[in-house]
Amino acid sequence: MITMTGLTKQYGDRLAVDDLTVTIRPGMVTGFLGPNGAGKSTTMRMIVGLDRPTAGTALLDGRPYAALRRPLRHVGALLDSATAHPARRAKDHLRMVAASNGIEKDRVGRVLEQVGLSEVASRRVGGFSLGMSQRLGIATALLGDPPILLLDEPVNGLDPDGVRWIRDLMRSLAAEGRTVLVSSHLMSEMQHTADHLIVIGRGRLIADAPLQEVLDSASLNVARARTPETASLASALRAAGCDVEQSPDGDLLITGARLPEIGDLAHRQQIPLHELTMQAPTLEEAYLRLTGAAVEYSADHASQSDQAAGQRRKADRI
Repeated sequence: MITMTGLTKQYGDRLAVDDLTVTIRPGMVTGFLGPNGAGKSTTMRMIVGLDRPTAGTALLDGRPYAALRRPLRHVGALLDSATAHPARRAKDHLRMVAASNGIEKDRVGRVLEQVGLSEVASRRVGGFSLGMSQRLGIATALLGDPPILLLDEPVNGLDPDGVRWIRDLMRSLAAEGRTVLVSSHLMSEMQHTADHLIVIGRGRLIADAPLQEVLDSASLNVARARTPETASLASALRAAGCDVEQSPDGDLLITGARLPEIGDLAHRQQIPLHELTMQAPTLEEAYLRLTGAAVEYSADHASQSDQAAGQRRKADRI
């Protein structure tokens, strides 16, 4: 378990992490989300003792990282895949790390096999692709078989097969009762992987909730209808007081009526329906709604303002 209490980090006049108090529990994958500059990497660095907090504490099963005699046996971290010397062979890099923490040598072969690098174990790290370097970083994090794992952007550089592999790996580690904290900018992947979400912006906590609760917060209760008589159904729905828009693929997006009401109206008007469903919210939509006011670096502030205003108008209509 990771416990952060009042965790704060200030660089000069810039507050990178601001009084963060959260608990990352074992047995689940916790997604750590936030815009660029939100303080995610700084928070993870403080957890493993690479940065010293200005105030507050970060504890690993009740102890600070500095108090762990052989830390890799307690916590494994992937914060930067480019940590191995480029002239060193992959297996030698892991052997050196294992020796520094009193980890048995045969563990090296097991983690190389676990991450799919057994066949390239004798190759020099400088010749590795980004995806291979990422797998080596994950192997290093797993080397001490730790109960706590911190993974910063673990899917970076992985191909689709690798993305599925790391997703399954994180979920299997959590199922074993480990604490798994993972940061990512890939919302679709987090939606498939995380059980719980911690969202921060400008260093402050925005959300600490189960994934489904965050998704539900973004739901606009929008129905999607597909029909060969689009104009007729749209006209009938508007006459009934519904708000109707047409999606790029030609479907109707409807607010202001439940599915049975839409189906009954179409039946009365003898309009065939080929599909009628509620549009499920995505994590990307929920994330943007949560962090819209906390984006520090934006290429087009006016466009964001227009989008936010449009979302507010739509919410008001609902």
